[in-house]
Amino acid sequence: MAVMRLVVSGGDLLRCRFATSPLWETVNAVRAFVDPRSHPYLRPWWEQVRDDPPADELLAVQSTRGYTPDFLSPPPREAAPSVEDQLAAVRATPPGQLRAELRRVDLATCPSPAAVRAMIADPETARDVLAAGLEDAWRRLVLPWWPRVRELIDGDIEYRSRLMAAYGLGHVVAGLDERVRWSGQAIVIEPAGDDVERKLDGDGLILMPSAFVWPSVTAVVDRPWQPTLIYPARGIGALLGGRMTAPAPLARLLGRTRGLILADLAEPATTAALAARHGLAPSTVSAHLSALEGAGLLTRRRTGHEVRYRHTPLGRALAEGLMPGE
Repeated sequence: MAVMRLVVSGGDLLRCRFATSPLWETVNAVRAFVDPRSHPYLRPWWEQVRDDPPADELLAVQSTRGYTPDFLSPPPREAAPSVEDQLAAVRATPPGQLRAELRRVDLATCPSPAAVRAMIADPETARDVLAAGLEDAWRRLVLPWWPRVRELIDGDIEYRSRLMAAYGLGHVVAGLDERVRWSGQAIVIEPAGDDVERKLDGDGLILMPSAFVWPSVTAVVDRPWQPTLIYPARGIGALLGGRMTAPAPLARLLGRTRGLILADLAEPATTAALAARHGLAPSTVSAHLSALEGAGLLTRRRTGHEVRYRHTPLGRALAEGLMPGE
């Protein structure tokens, strides 16, 4: 299993800060648009935008798994940059950097390998076209919901800033997500997409809560960007249309709560995480997980002291077959 490690020095502790990023939300809204099955909490949002796709060039660089170019959503230099300032930073991306990042896009899983190759061949034009696509996607996919998204993110930052002041970085990191832990010298993300170690070496760290990143945890670790850890903001379940509910056919087949748990396992999760998301007792969630596992819809895997549940092929087919767009 791949592991990402962000090695923290004493100087880095003085350069840790929280930030928001309108462009990060925009890029991940595009990703959610491309792969709505992996973002069940965002289903009400997706239903409203499904007939208004982003620009083809922006869709072309969205591989369903793996790397998305960092220059599309550069880590913010200030706590709350405007989208205009961030778009200006995108338009100022050096062509060589843009080309190098586009070359890392997985052509096997992106929608249009030919379009990506064309952008690599002409990075100056690609930069302008992608910036225009981002601006359009911001207006249509994120801006109408931005007040609610910003309220959610600000609430997360306020909460964790108090924890940081009272208990320090290690305590905050340990509470971000079940896939993130503090080793005493490093922030460890497991599982990760690739085995990566980045020594912060005084560069510090940006902690960035996000609405549209759910259910993932990710990090920007490549230079020249400041290292950035992006995690799901607290309260995502009630963001864009109330609590997540099971699709009606799934609820009729399995029951409301059991169907909800199956639908929510687009990414593996522990009993405790599912209980916290849905306001249920861990014992209740455990009983439903056992029933779903017994029916051949879930399997479990132990990692250290944690047990994560995930779909079997049958469970995924059942959950995804009843998602929007089928």
